[in-house]
Amino acid sequence: MTTAYDVPANKLIASIAEDLKKRDTIQPPEWSAFVKTGIHREKAPGETDWWYTRVAAVLRKVYINGPIGTEKLAAHFGGPVDKGSKPSHAWTGSRSIVRLSLQQLEASGLVTSQKKRGRMVSAQGQKLLDNASHAIFTEQAKDNPKLAKYGK
Repeated sequence: MTTAYDVPANKLIASIAEDLKKRDTIQPPEWSAFVKTGIHREKAPGETDWWYTRVAAVLRKVYINGPIGTEKLAAHFGGPVDKGSKPSHAWTGSRSIVRLSLQQLEASGLVTSQKKRGRMVSAQGQKLLDNASHAIFTEQAKDNPKLAKYGK
């Protein structure tokens, strides 16, 4: 079976984001139009539906690195802060965005919480990711016949 490890992350995240838009439990908060995604950013995201992309990226990251907590996820979505002539330092992304996206994923049944360990992908979330991965892989196999033997 094809998994999230076998397909490019950007295609998988875009596919999952489209699926998450159809769910009632995943909704951007009212402040999402104005907020920066971390201290290392200068402006808010330019996309209007960036929330779904971020939630899909969090779901993929939980699938790959789970069980994982909010601190490590925020570190993943962080980046360097421009301090002018001083050297840059790494800063974490917004933990509030990560926390709320995990809460929404839990409410939709895609992620489960484990005591003292963090969050893991549920069976329903794994099915969603694997089906999207398989669809992307078969689409790529049409373009490249050498990949077809690996997608079984």
